Amino acid sequence: MKKVLFTLLLILPGFVLLAQTKPSADTAWKKEYRETATKINNLVHTKLDVKPDFSKSYLYGKAWLTLKPHFYSTDSLTLDAKGMEFKKIALLKGNQQVPLKYEYDDWELRIKLDKSYKAGESYTIYIDYIAKPDEFEEKYAKGAMLGIKGMYFINPKGEEKDKPTQIWTQGETESSSAWFPTIDKTNQKTTQELTVTVDNKYVTLSNGKLVSQKKNKDGTSSDYWKMDLPHAPYLFFLGVGEYAVIKDSWRGKEVNYYVEKEYASVAKKDIWQYPGNDDFLFQNYRR
Repeated sequence: MKKVLFTLLLILPGFVLLAQTKPSADTAWKKEYRETATKINNLVHTKLDVKPDFSKSYLYGKAWLTLKPHFYSTDSLTLDAKGMEFKKIALLKGNQQVPLKYEYDDWELRIKLDKSYKAGESYTIYIDYIAKPDEFEEKYAKGAMLGIKGMYFINPKGEEKDKPTQIWTQGETESSSAWFPTIDKTNQKTTQELTVTVDNKYVTLSNGKLVSQKKNKDGTSSDYWKMDLPHAPYLFFLGVGEYAVIKDSWRGKEVNYYVEKEYASVAKKDIWQYPGNDDFLFQNYRR
């Protein structure tokens, strides 16, 4: 493997030089207008409380979305929400939840607000939902692996002996809306809170900082993650698995390694030093 890498490094400078001296003849992109998504409402803050169901590959979730009209006043909100079931959709008014009317087509959730909101006037929507990413992909992609389901349940029932049970998400570019309702556009930015409840044997990972962990009486634990810096919805991440967490630091900042337990002893080593690194990379890629 090291020899292959070394060879690539030798070839690369020549390739770059060739690209500089012989520009591509394809200039069609210069004539193509690439617009950004129209902004009607702006995401401000996203709070999620989720619990995965491994037996069904479902995610039971509650979302609190704080938004503001981008420029013009608006009395409606359109959210991306792929393949979900909704239990309740309401506007928060102090301690009260005011039910809202909505329409849904498996892809977009169109909500009628209680009034017209002006630019800069914030409001918060509460949504109680069930995300069904596997069923959604099967219905619309028919197993074509179009990358639309956003959340992946790996060996959820533990039926494959040599494969771990895990959950991980991949939101780029508009797939996060398969596991939580949002405005799934790259030009939106939102801060984030996420509480995830799983069996005690599992470790979770998400954006920002792990603020707290609570042990529940039913054999589960609830981890609370918080991200104070605004980021695009496709960057939201949730990972669940029986991981070993190896503590480390870099230039005074905490850097931890989440690895399957059999790799705990080599987690801090360079990946090319892993025993049987080719098999390790292949096994993790195909999962």
